[in-house]
Amino acid sequence: MTVAEDREPGGLRARLVEVGVDLVNREGARALTLREIARRAGVSHGAPRRHFLTHRELLSAIARRGFETLGERVSEAVGDGTASPREQIAALGRAYLRFALDHPGMFELMFRHDLLASGHLRLRDTSLPLFGVLVELAGRARPDADARAVAGALWANLHGMAQLWSWGSLQLATGSEDFGPLLHMAVDAHLGPGPGR
Repeated sequence: MTVAEDREPGGLRARLVEVGVDLVNREGARALTLREIARRAGVSHGAPRRHFLTHRELLSAIARRGFETLGERVSEAVGDGTASPREQIAALGRAYLRFALDHPGMFELMFRHDLLASGHLRLRDTSLPLFGVLVELAGRARPDADARAVAGALWANLHGMAQLWSWGSLQLATGSEDFGPLLHMAVDAHLGPGPGR
């Protein structure tokens, strides 16, 4: 099945994915059982197997929707590319953190490669380009360094920040209710101090 078939209106495949997206956003990744998705879609518990050979394939189709939404947010945040690479990275970081906090269940699912069939259903086609944006910007911001390593370290920092913030740990530790200063510190840590700092 193709990405287009996942979106075909009225089709059971698309309905299963939509139900899964709604379920993960409401109740988290643990709620995504085949039986529960089928029940909420109004079909027998065996019906999803006609469209998804494995549970992992259905979870991957659901996660792909999350990557598509995150990709749209990142594109909007980065804008037309006229801002400096550093400013674009900060905007990307804000979009990433905001997505994680707005959609914690989906955010968890998207990066649980132990649950996903990332080589199937073109999941990598939606996840890897996002990292590619960060690599490209890191290369422009730090031409002296290995862009993939800088991007990987920054991504790990952002992801950890998102996770700790969603659990309330960073607010407790820092006494802050705004992740903005932490984001700026992370950008400075990986790119060096910005102008005027």
